[in-house]
Amino acid sequence: MKLRLFRVITILLSFFLLTGFVPIFSFIGPGVTALTSGNVYKASAQFIVNQRIEKETGKNSLTLIKETLVEKADKKFKINSFEEDLRKLVETRIKMTRQKLDNQNLQKLLKKRIEVTRSILDLNNTTQ
Repeated sequence: MKLRLFRVITILLSFFLLTGFVPIFSFIGPGVTALTSGNVYKASAQFIVNQRIEKETGKNSLTLIKETLVEKADKKFKINSFEEDLRKLVETRIKMTRQKLDNQNLQKLLKKRIEVTRSILDLNNTTQ
């Protein structure tokens, strides 16, 4: 009896696995859920949801989630890239402005020193 049951199961499994008659992964996921949790209702709900997603989008749930996450990551990367470019531009402008201000301050300081030196020299010239 056990041998006969084993043969029937082997023939059925080989038919499903070798002919591609049934999308096997659609049965494996809910089957694993049913075996691990013991909840047949949960497994059937998972199977029905997966079939509905595949019917609506033409993609299985794993592919759909993966593409959604990749799109979100791409959008986030583009936003971060824009923010990074803006930050670099602002930093460059700040450095240029600081350099100009430093040059102006240096020129003012030099002019003041020159004036002070001239006034000292003029004072010394007049007293001699």
